[in-house]
Amino acid sequence: MWQAPPAPVSREWLPVLDMPAPAEQNRWTVLLRLLLLIPQFVVLWVLSLVAFVVTVVGWFCALVLGRLPDFAATYLSSFVPYEARVTAYLMLTVDRYPPFRFSAPEYPVQVGLRPGELNRLAVLFRIILVIPASIVQGLLHAGWWMVSFIIWLVVLVLGRMPQPLYEATTAILRYQLRYTAYLVMLTSAYPKRLFGEEPGSEPEPVSATRPLVLSGGGRGLVVLFLILGVVSWATSSVTASVNTDDNDDNDLNPTQHVMAPLLPGPS
Repeated sequence: MWQAPPAPVSREWLPVLDMPAPAEQNRWTVLLRLLLLIPQFVVLWVLSLVAFVVTVVGWFCALVLGRLPDFAATYLSSFVPYEARVTAYLMLTVDRYPPFRFSAPEYPVQVGLRPGELNRLAVLFRIILVIPASIVQGLLHAGWWMVSFIIWLVVLVLGRMPQPLYEATTAILRYQLRYTAYLVMLTSAYPKRLFGEEPGSEPEPVSATRPLVLSGGGRGLVVLFLILGVVSWATSSVTASVNTDDNDDNDLNPTQHVMAPLLPGPS
C-alpha cells in the first residue's frame, strides 16, 4: 500500500531559554524584589538606549550586508540575555540576583542566540512584520501584571512559585526573548511556540525550559493572561475615551474658564 512520504522536519532554529526548575526562594528577597531591582532598572535603561541606537544602525547595515555587522551582533547578543536575566528575576522565577555584567555563565538563566544571515526584505519591513508578535507579548505582560500582586503573595507565602504558574511565566519570558531577538535582528525566526513543545520533541531535556512542555494548568494560565491582557487593553481604551470626552466637555464649558482664575490654588 502506498504511503505518503514523511513531512519534512523544520530546521528553523529559535532562540532558546534555559532555566532551572522552580525552587525555594528567600521570602525577604521576594518581599523586597522591586526595591532590590532599582539599580538594575537604571543600568537596563541606559543599556536599552544604547541598544536602540545600535539596532537602528544595524538595520541600515543589514539592508546592505544581509546580516548584522559584528559590533551590533556582539552588543545585542549581550544585551538581550542581560535583559532576560533581569526580567526573570523580576517575575519571581529565580531567586539569585542577576549580576551587573554581560557575561554570566554561572547564572541559572541562560540564553542561546545565533546571529546569522537575514532576509533583506524581512529586514526592510521588520517593524511591520513584528506587529502581531508585539501585540501578543504586550497582552501577555499586561495580563501577568494585572495579577502580579496575587502572584507575589503566592510566592511570598509558599516560598516558591507553583509549577503551573512557573510554566506559564517562563513561556511568557521565552516568547518575549524570541520577540526581542527578532525585533533587533538577532534571528530570522519569527516568535512562535508560545504554548511550548510537545513531549518528546527533544531526545534529552537540556533544562527545565528546554524543551518547554506545559501542563494543562500552565497552558490554561497562559490563556488566562492573554484574556486579562485584552481586558486591561479594553479598560485602558475606555478610560482614555472617557477622559477625552470629559476634556472636550470642559473646553465647551465657558463658566469653568471664567471661574477658574477666581478659585484658590493652581489654575
